[in-house]
Amino acid sequence: MLNKITQIFKIKELRDKIFFILGLLVVFRLMANIPIPGVNQDQLRLFFQNNQFFGLLNLFSGGGLHSISIVLLGVGPYITASIIMQLLTMIIPSLEQLYKEEGEAGRQKFNQWTRWITVPLAALQTFGMITLLRSQNILGQLNAFDIFSIIVIAVAGSIFLMWLGELITEKNIGNGVSLIIFAGIVAGLPAAISQLYSTFDPSQLFTYIILLAFTIVVIGAIVIVTEGQRNIPVSYAKRIRGNKMYGGTSTHLPLRVNQAGVIPIIFAMSIMLFPGMIANFLVNAHNQTIVNIAVFTKNIFQNQWFYGSAYFVLVVAFTYFYTAVVFDPHQISESLQKQGGYIPGIRPGNNTTEYLYKIMNRITLSGALFLGVIAILPFIIQGITGINTVTIGGTGLLIVVAVVIETVKAIEGQLVMRDYEGF
Repeated sequence: MLNKITQIFKIKELRDKIFFILGLLVVFRLMANIPIPGVNQDQLRLFFQNNQFFGLLNLFSGGGLHSISIVLLGVGPYITASIIMQLLTMIIPSLEQLYKEEGEAGRQKFNQWTRWITVPLAALQTFGMITLLRSQNILGQLNAFDIFSIIVIAVAGSIFLMWLGELITEKNIGNGVSLIIFAGIVAGLPAAISQLYSTFDPSQLFTYIILLAFTIVVIGAIVIVTEGQRNIPVSYAKRIRGNKMYGGTSTHLPLRVNQAGVIPIIFAMSIMLFPGMIANFLVNAHNQTIVNIAVFTKNIFQNQWFYGSAYFVLVVAFTYFYTAVVFDPHQISESLQKQGGYIPGIRPGNNTTEYLYKIMNRITLSGALFLGVIAILPFIIQGITGINTVTIGGTGLLIVVAVVIETVKAIEGQLVMRDYEGF
């Protein structure tokens, strides 16, 4: 490990990339600590202590929501826009063709549309957040100009972070959006540890030990599931060209246990956000029936049992959905057949497609259930121990571990390109 760190700092290009990314993350953290004027910090702190959902939402904003900063939405609108575009590829064939078949130009156009969708989504989410915060007495009385100013600032902050994320991604050392979320979680750890220390009760020492052991076990489980894969054996037929024989090799097709990563949790979070926000809009409506529905929706989403159950189901469902988006058994089967490859004991063509689909469904079940449990883990721990573990809970750990693994692999890939013999 020390040898690899030494090699990283010996290679000027790689060293410059890492320092550049660290510099951008510092800029992000500075922006995340510039609050919007008029925020009641005591009321805000109390609000987050009593609301697990917004604690989780703060994770995906990169920590900017916790202080109602100028980047309070973080990269959330960009993630939501990406989700919408991916959903549309399943519905609109021409959009799917643009993304998958038209090469780099098609993907650039697809990404440009995603950026355009981010702007109205950011404005809508900011307005919803302002309405909610005003109802909780976190923001004082605001006139129309104040509301417009906050919306413009928040939208500009989200667009700026989207740009930072793309700059980071261009350096080929991890995903920019993931690293921004990672930086927000890691920045919140000292405060979370400090809070645990300040509220430490010697009589609950055994509870804290169990929590620590549980955290270590969860980290180990996340690493195992993130790295877990099933290797499907693939053989290639021998081909004779002229006087030479080609092929006849055997390899494997890796099928990951968790193809979707942390995306299903983000999908589910986005879906769970909207009913509560819409209900807050409609609570003051003039029609009594609409008010009753809004109040019922608001109350039921504040029920921990209902919220946890719905969240779990959505995470499992979105894991299957996103796996279907990123893994196409028919395309893989066609590719194998064109290259003269086959799975031993399985006929090429439709039989291979059905076999891969069957295997992937079985593997995804365990990955989906694991993600579902990880998503609701903070609620379970708080219910058992009474300790708020949103920052260091299952979802936070999953993101941190997944980003660390992805970044380490990206850096190792950069090192291998420059010093293959050293590995």
